[in-house]
Amino acid sequence: MIVRTTAEITGTGRQVSGETWTSKRIVLSDDDAGFSYHETTVEPNTRTPLHYPDYVEAVWLIEGHGTLADHDNDRTYPLAPGTMYLLDKHERHSIIADTRLRMYCVFAPAVPPGSD
Repeated sequence: MIVRTTAEITGTGRQVSGETWTSKRIVLSDDDAGFSYHETTVEPNTRTPLHYPDYVEAVWLIEGHGTLADHDNDRTYPLAPGTMYLLDKHERHSIIADTRLRMYCVFAPAVPPGSD
């Protein structure tokens, strides 16, 4: 059994940041679960372009408001607490954060330690 808190991940190699986001990697490939599980925050008033050609990602937004832009299908979706989106076809997308966003993300296959 593995038990972790986001507090103990903060400031370690399991916390990775970009210009507009921070990801706390709660479960990674070295945990041998077959998926990874992350808490990700996105800073307010930012636009974050993303693309995961090697992963399927499910995202559950629990805090904040913004917009999800699907660049492959030329669509936008409002983001609010309780919204889930699944990038099942590796869509190129952007997260436009009106406020600070906090979300939980599941990746398959699992993300390895040390990746962005």
